Amino acid sequence: MYRVLIIDDSRLMQKILSDMISRLEDFEVVATASDAFEARDLIKKFEPDLVTIDINMPKMDGVTFLRNLMRLHPMPAVVISTDVSKHHEVFDDGAVGFIAKKGIDENDTSFFGRIEDTLMRLTFLIDRYKMKSKAKKPNLPEIETIKNHPDTLLPLKQTIISGAKVIVIGASTGGVETLMEIFKQLSPPMPPILITLHIPFGFSGSFAQRLDHLSSLRVYEAQDGQVLENSSVYIAPGNKHLLLDSRQGKYYTKLLDGPRISRHKPSVDILFRSVHNGAGANAMGVILTGMGDDGSIGLKEMHDAGALTIAQSAKKCVVFGMPAKAIEAGAVKQIVDLEDIPTKIQKFGGC
Repeated sequence: MYRVLIIDDSRLMQKILSDMISRLEDFEVVATASDAFEARDLIKKFEPDLVTIDINMPKMDGVTFLRNLMRLHPMPAVVISTDVSKHHEVFDDGAVGFIAKKGIDENDTSFFGRIEDTLMRLTFLIDRYKMKSKAKKPNLPEIETIKNHPDTLLPLKQTIISGAKVIVIGASTGGVETLMEIFKQLSPPMPPILITLHIPFGFSGSFAQRLDHLSSLRVYEAQDGQVLENSSVYIAPGNKHLLLDSRQGKYYTKLLDGPRISRHKPSVDILFRSVHNGAGANAMGVILTGMGDDGSIGLKEMHDAGALTIAQSAKKCVVFGMPAKAIEAGAVKQIVDLEDIPTKIQKFGGC
């Protein structure tokens, strides 16, 4: 059961949201708060798994509270507000969902549907936070201060010329839902696809299974030394770097232990560099939603080797960090809206 705290200065809206969320089988509302200061005390008392936040509130506005929450006590937060102008801003500040409210009441089935869809899509992320909490570790930033360059683990080499196509994808914050949206639209035949997603070990396997059920492609948590097959997807385990290994005209997976690269393990930069080394212009690189700059170095190397490189546009990014940094580095040939990315991937695959 997922525990929810509702923060909204309207008593009527508290009741509407409480009634709607309580109708969802796996969610319960443990408390409601009318302002940020009341919410702070209730978070300490009830330790909710998810908070909903209104923007226009007395004493402290919702955006400021969201920033403080992500800094001091990070947890999944969904903004529910009439102020749609703040849509992109709240995602930049750490929100994982935004639901517009306008002229709603208890019988608004459309609004209830949006709440249900948003919360159910976030259960995977909520589980991730809950596991972190059970580990009783201090609240450290997800991005570390030490940024090892890819050279630390994998040298940049002259590109190997190969005739086989391969697709590689990197993502972080918001990547789970984004990847599900993309892969439910892909169909065989396709080149092999490798994915590095910033996700803890233990979740990468279950996510691979979830994506396998959703997609018509075969999806695996990558193991060391697998021969890459067409219409198959290989997701980096949460505790190893995933690389493309090119030998005798065939592609293989390679898993490496070692330090975090570009502050992450697995690292998107390491995957992309290995594809530069092993596939060159026969590759497609896709950088999706995520915080930080992991992937910009490797994607630029792929770009310079003649690969097709695309970045998700800011339009539906949960955090427009990794794509923005890749664009800034000159690593991106095309900036593509999320809804058009599956078509781009399918076209590159020759289908």
